[in-house]
Amino acid sequence: MQEKPIDEPRSVAGPHEWLGLCVLSTACLIYSMDLSVLFLAMPAIVADLNPSASELLWINDIYGFMVAGFLVTMGTIGDRIGRRRVLLIGAFAFSLASAFTAYSSTAQQLIVARALLGIAGATIAPSTLSLVVNLFESESERKRAVSIWGTAFALGGLVGPLVGGVVLQYFHWGSVFLLNIPIMLALLIAGPFLVPEYKNANGGRLDLPSVILSLATVLSIIYGFKHMASHGFAISQLLDIAAGMLVGVLFINRQKAVPYPLIDLTLFRTPAFTASLIVNLVGVFFVFGVSLFQNSFLQLVLGLSPLAAALWSVPSELVLIITSFQAYRFSNRLGPTKTVLVGLLVNAAGATMMAGAVYGESLAGVLGARMLINLGFVPVFFTTTGLIVGTAPAEHAGSASAISETSAEFGGALGVALLGSLGTFLYRMMMEGADLSGLTRAQQLAVSTTLAGAVETATTIGETTPAWLEVARSSFSIGFATCCVLASVTLLGLAALARKIYASAPASQEL
Repeated sequence: MQEKPIDEPRSVAGPHEWLGLCVLSTACLIYSMDLSVLFLAMPAIVADLNPSASELLWINDIYGFMVAGFLVTMGTIGDRIGRRRVLLIGAFAFSLASAFTAYSSTAQQLIVARALLGIAGATIAPSTLSLVVNLFESESERKRAVSIWGTAFALGGLVGPLVGGVVLQYFHWGSVFLLNIPIMLALLIAGPFLVPEYKNANGGRLDLPSVILSLATVLSIIYGFKHMASHGFAISQLLDIAAGMLVGVLFINRQKAVPYPLIDLTLFRTPAFTASLIVNLVGVFFVFGVSLFQNSFLQLVLGLSPLAAALWSVPSELVLIITSFQAYRFSNRLGPTKTVLVGLLVNAAGATMMAGAVYGESLAGVLGARMLINLGFVPVFFTTTGLIVGTAPAEHAGSASAISETSAEFGGALGVALLGSLGTFLYRMMMEGADLSGLTRAQQLAVSTTLAGAVETATTIGETTPAWLEVARSSFSIGFATCCVLASVTLLGLAALARKIYASAPASQEL
């Protein structure tokens, strides 16, 4: 099939384009499933491979690290050599890495396999999104297509644990990774017929030093924030983050100097692009941060079992999926700017409602607030994603979609780490006055450090509701509620800022 120049006029999308969208969306669903399915398999992996504590951490984190680190590089390579080509190469590599992961016999092999899986996975998100944008010339069709593409991501997060749980009930833990292979093989077969090729013929050579600087920047910062979330605040994590930022400055300076940069910095001169990127990052920041608190709240404060907590969360996940599928209707009816602003206001209302529900320890209130947050967040996320890619020149669509995905990765890591650290700080501060007499020094430290430690200590000593446990639960709830109030205020301020920026250069005029 001949490559299609990016500036060639295209007709209204037909069955061929929509079938191509289905293929691309299915690839995204598998990519999304792989982000969550490992957690279900982890107990079986631990029993089979007996990893050390350090190896266990890397098994959990290495996939996300590699995806985040290679997104920009893979997006830019797609712009240069062909987005479909990069996607198909990535799908083939993803299949091989899935098999390597499934049959790993040591923890070290599994870490290497997951790293390779992450590098291959980094080709999927930017390539599929940029190809979706290229497939649909009509603005309304493009919005609908991006919504369907995003629904695949949301569906993967919900279906992954369910499918993985069924498979793990009857088969070896490696079987959950073998599920990737037939889907990727189908993509390899159907992709060349249903997805046309797009590339920038004038992209120039890939600048290897820029690739190295990009990887060092993203990996150092993500590593620092993820470890802050896992282990609490420490100077060493700040050093990792500072080192990443320093390398980032070198990366930006190099992009200004080389003739063919990895990222075209002129993209950031477009107000709608920059504003959408900021809204995207901050929105993900608070959604991921609140999710972290919510999961702990349901189990540690309300006392639900992991299964009960998961089942109670299904309605809000269904709202996420349904809203993802219908997000384009909001944008078509209101326009991009109003969709973003209204969504931010709804998100802020949901965060305020969550603060009140958490303070009152209301299960119904928390679940209702979560539905409201998802209802507001989804149209914002997909509209800003469409603006980020749609406002970029066609030859840089792969790079722009990679920037969008990287900002989401940063937003998620920052939200979990910073809001988690704030909640932990508030918990420890309020536990200073708790009466922990009768406990050993080690038990006092566990109780005053985290709510999980307090619940575990109460279980160990055989007391169901000691006075200090009620104080611990109240302290956690207050910390959670404070973070929700902070989210609400920030989202309102962000809405005002976005309104001002979009007013200076209306988003609808730049799509």
